[in-house]
Amino acid sequence: MPDLTPFLVTGLALGSVYALAGMGLVVLFRATGELNFALGAIGAASAMAAWQAHAWGTPIALAALCGVAAATAISAGYGAFVSARVARRSNVIKAVATLGLALALLGLMYFIWGDTPRRLRLPLSALNTELFGVRVTGVRVVALVLCVMTAIGISLLLARTRLGLQMRALADGRDLSALIGIDVERVTLIAWTATGVLAGTIGILLGSLVRLEPGVLTFMVVPSIAAAILGQLRSLWLTLAGGLAIGVLEAIATPFQDVAPYRSLVPFIVAIAVLVLLPARTFQTTRGS
Repeated sequence: MPDLTPFLVTGLALGSVYALAGMGLVVLFRATGELNFALGAIGAASAMAAWQAHAWGTPIALAALCGVAAATAISAGYGAFVSARVARRSNVIKAVATLGLALALLGLMYFIWGDTPRRLRLPLSALNTELFGVRVTGVRVVALVLCVMTAIGISLLLARTRLGLQMRALADGRDLSALIGIDVERVTLIAWTATGVLAGTIGILLGSLVRLEPGVLTFMVVPSIAAAILGQLRSLWLTLAGGLAIGVLEAIATPFQDVAPYRSLVPFIVAIAVLVLLPARTFQTTRGS
């Protein structure tokens, strides 16, 4: 039996990023009814922009901020100019529209940077600590802490603030929310902007944890969708638990030669199991969806 402790630590770090992305999906879905398939591509654009800025001589911390700003601009731009125009269409059409954004961004990134693997080295990568006898980098610790803090922050936002109340009202009915005086377009734009900040942060973290390549980062959204489904597209804490579980399961499968080639199937297995075991009405979030 191999020692699974190093893989457990690695899985928690990667699972934290999955959970962060899943929470971004959940918040946006709860506010707008849109499942954002472009979140991975937006994160990838953030990481590639940060790498490019650093390659041009920008300090890495400022380059990372540039990457997050680029992701936020992309997400907010989509929310302002596309999301508003498909808001009253079916959820399928809204999801396909985000898939179109993902493919457009992926094609643009391959055109600019190609498929050459790169690495985004953050200053936190040089900070090491010991956990259960395993060396843990600062990036992994920050990913886990940020994941938990984000879940707490978003939970408080939705439960204790006026904006959170407006988001929850919007989830119950877009037209009804407009009738009672909620600025629907403003709330939608805020939700997309917040998703962009999360996507940009996720891209920067992933760029330092895995191979920095547009396709790899773009399709990291799959485990995040599985985590969001595990959270029933509603619960941030179940999404957090789901992301961590998927990351750990993927990681601990690595030392087993018979299973390791298939570890990328873990998110699909989790998502299918949840969809089969839970009734369809569980995933109704917006009226008529």
